[in-house]
Amino acid sequence: MIDVSDRTTPRPVDVIVVGCGYVGIELGRTLREAGYDVAGVRRSDDGLATVSAAGLEPVRADVTEPDSLKALPDADAIVFAASSGGRGAEAARRVYVDGLEATIREYGGRDSSPDRLVYTSSTGVYGDHDGEWVDETTPLEPESERGRILEEAERIALEATVERGLDGTVARFAGLYGPGRYRLERYLDGPVTEGYLNMVHRDDAAGAVAFLLAEDLARGDVVTVVDDEPVDRWTFADWLAGECGVDPPEKHTVEERLARESLSDSRRRRILSDKRCSNDRLRALGYEFEYPTFREGYRAAVAAYHP
Repeated sequence: MIDVSDRTTPRPVDVIVVGCGYVGIELGRTLREAGYDVAGVRRSDDGLATVSAAGLEPVRADVTEPDSLKALPDADAIVFAASSGGRGAEAARRVYVDGLEATIREYGGRDSSPDRLVYTSSTGVYGDHDGEWVDETTPLEPESERGRILEEAERIALEATVERGLDGTVARFAGLYGPGRYRLERYLDGPVTEGYLNMVHRDDAAGAVAFLLAEDLARGDVVTVVDDEPVDRWTFADWLAGECGVDPPEKHTVEERLARESLSDSRRRRILSDKRCSNDRLRALGYEFEYPTFREGYRAAVAAYHP
């Protein structure tokens, strides 16, 4: 990352966020407040309007259309946070694998190329570990096709260091929540299935990536971005109900849930996947959470709740 106090040879932007959505917008705001020039890439008019409203430079491109990437400005660092929009495995591969490769290829072939890439992945790559702790040293055992695609994308991001001269970092996000994504009804209305929740507030997901960039940390490495306290879903649901002043929801064991409902394969795998994700590496690097647990993170949602 360049020193923002010295722009004797400025580039068009310091950071470009490819897929500037839920986390990307907050990341852009955080970096802009720290003095960086930030561009946000979206493919739709509505998305570009959101980027512009956040005070970032809007750029239209689509990672699934490589020719459109020629319009991207030069940058010192790339954050690849594009989403497949919850569609199937084929769409996920087009975005996370093909789109990431196209972006690396586009920037790696330029005379003025970035030297830093952060790819935002998911703790879904860990698979099921029967509620045991996992961290960056845990072998990946994704159980879904989407998880295997994300694992492949992580490898591409890290290999970019060797192949294209981009120092790749994988920021492996736990379940995102925050403004617009508290999903209170899921836990207050029930039923709630047993197992651990691994979460990170949107602002800390963005804050962690901004921290890694600004402090020039974790080049060629993986960092799991999750808060301090994985919590049992039943415990979380009871806490949330108590804070909101409503009765605790109905609770199901995994066996009861699978027996009572006809679930999609992806939903079934999520229910069967149980683990506790450690943030020891991120903490050791020096990141301080704004919302270290769900208690702080859900304070605004609880305050706004009216039964």
